[in-house]
Parts: sequence; structure tokens; C-alpha cells
Amino acid sequence: MAEPLILAERAEHSYDGRRWQFRELGFAVRPGEIMAVLGPNGCGKSTLLRVAAGLRPPTGGRIAVSGRAALVPQDFARAFPYRVIDMVLMGRARHIGLLRMPGRRDCEAAMQALSVIGLADRAEAHFDALSGGQRQMVLIARAIAAEPAALLLDEPASALDLGNQDRVLSLARALADRGLAVMMTTHQPNHALAVTDKALLMLPQGPPAFGPCREILTEARIGALYGLPVKILDYRQGKRICRAVVPLYAADGR
Repeated sequence: MAEPLILAERAEHSYDGRRWQFRELGFAVRPGEIMAVLGPNGCGKSTLLRVAAGLRPPTGGRIAVSGRAALVPQDFARAFPYRVIDMVLMGRARHIGLLRMPGRRDCEAAMQALSVIGLADRAEAHFDALSGGQRQMVLIARAIAAEPAALLLDEPASALDLGNQDRVLSLARALADRGLAVMMTTHQPNHALAVTDKALLMLPQGPPAFGPCREILTEARIGALYGLPVKILDYRQGKRICRAVVPLYAADGR
């Protein structure tokens, strides 16, 4: 079994030393694996990704990444109307160095990343002219261009329609299959069941739960996670037995 590319041991974080975003987290993500991180709003999912990316130190324990980690944030503030190729070249910043211009190798890496996401033909388009799904893909291409070992995705499909959710999730799965370790936050248990191998549940009460996705995502745990009862249904899709989480909304009983 390959060594983990992302490893957390008793990791903890607090901004003020009084309120903890997370405590006692332990998990491992190996090459070719996707781990979903699920939890209610404010439980520290985005903070966990920033710590894993090296943007913040853990308050206690450790989170180690073997190689470079690339973070795809949930939001991206743009001060200028960048071209798509310029957005992707931002991912080459560590390779280019301070006050230097992108070279041929950087441009090739950026175009290769756009080819991976299927948007090489939009390289000269303005980023703001793209659809929401295309913009999310370009942000992932920017991360790919950094040539990371680990890819950290903060709710990558949260604002997308169903078709674009499928494209982004399928891309995450394809990148893991190429050997990356992927950590992805989400509010959607069905996204986790569709493409991930492992799940980390940041439960509001009690210790976090980590393990194989289908074992960890039970009706009881998901209900406790979001304060809403759910049903888990199995169905056949071709030769596969797939699983779906159905929330039991109070409004459904009216």
C-alpha cells in the first residue's frame, strides 16, 4: 500500500484558543484516493483545507502533505478581467519565481491543464465570460498547473447545476485516478458516495468519524451531522449497485 500523501495526526485548530474549529482529527489520503469532508456550516471544513495547504499552522497535532498541495477555494475575488490562460498561469507562481515572466514550460503546463478540463479552446476568452461551471473548471486547471501531489477542493460543486456538478465530480475522480490525493469538502452526501473513497465526518457532538465512505455514511451519522433524518437507498446503475441519500424534510409531511 502506498504511503499517504496527506496525513493528519491529532490535528486541531483554534483561531482564539477558546473556540475550536476541529479537534483530534486523524486521517490518511493516499495516491489515487478522494476523501470527502462533511459537516455542518461553521464546523471548520474550509479551515481544515487551509491548514492542509500550509496557509495556516495547526494549533495542535499535525497535518503533513508529501509534496505540493494546491487549494481550489470556494470563491475567487477578481480585481481585473483576466483571460482564462492568465488565470491558469497563476498556478505556476511557485515555478516562475518572484518578478519573473512565465516561460515556455509554464505556458505549456497551463495549456495542458486546460486540455485536461476540456477548455483549451477558451484560453483567450475572458474568465468572467464563462459559465459558472466553466469558471470552476478553470480554477481546478489553475491548481493542476501547479503540478501538485495533493488537490484540495473547497465545495467545488456547491453553486453548480446538476450537469456541471457531474462534470466537476467526474474531473475530481479522473485526477485521483491519475495518482493525485484529493480532499474535497461538501455538504452533499450523494457527491461523496458518487466519487469518493473515504469520508471524514466533522460531527457537532462527539469525536470525528473517518473511514471508507460507504461504511461511514450511515443514516444515523448523516442525521446527526445535519440534524435531519435521512434514508439511504440502494439502486442498480448498469452493473453497479449505487447508493443515494434521501433527506426526510419536514415539509414533505405536510
